[in-house]
Amino acid sequence: MNFQFSKWTVLPAAVLLLGTVAVGQDTTSTGSSTQGTTTTAPAPKPTIAQRKENQQDRIANGVQSGQLTAGETSKLETKEAAINGETRADRAANGGKLTAAEKQQINQQQNQVSKQIYNDKHNANTVKYGNSKVGQRQENQQDRIAQGIKSGQLTAGETAKLENQQKGINQQVKADRAANGGKLTAGEKKQVNKEQNAASKNIYNKKHNANTQQPKK
Repeated sequence: MNFQFSKWTVLPAAVLLLGTVAVGQDTTSTGSSTQGTTTTAPAPKPTIAQRKENQQDRIANGVQSGQLTAGETSKLETKEAAINGETRADRAANGGKLTAAEKQQINQQQNQVSKQIYNDKHNANTVKYGNSKVGQRQENQQDRIAQGIKSGQLTAGETAKLENQQKGINQQVKADRAANGGKLTAGEKKQVNKEQNAASKNIYNKKHNANTQQPKK
């Protein structure tokens, strides 16, 4: 009688203990799973300034890699300059701030530019400067412009003008080569170098003037 009482008394206690351990394991497992999937807070949306800086970095990378031609860059930066001008006007009209509707509008415009940046960087148009002195000079100018974009020394409007200038030089070189079996005459090289000297001074002046890309929240 004592044996049966001990047996049926201990058994529920053992079952209860096992159940407690199992529940503890499920809780731990669930907690671990939750920690891995839901405790990470969603990344905050980038501010207007962060979005602008990101676009400029993408353009600068495209310029430096040769994925963006001078003409493509000029068009992209013209669009960026227009957005920046609109942002400044909106802020000026609202005590330095943007309304929710204005932020939405600017974000939509930046979305369009973002797609254009991607398309231009992944189309068939690329820049190959070659190892000639003219080619090396072209690449050097583009690298200086790209550095100015990344550092914020060049505004979008300044970059558009500089790249438009480079576009004109590049088109001239291309036309001269086509007319001379792929080569440039001594006179053409001298002319291109003179134009690049002027462009070089222009790059320097725009990178060292008072105009900079100053992000605002």
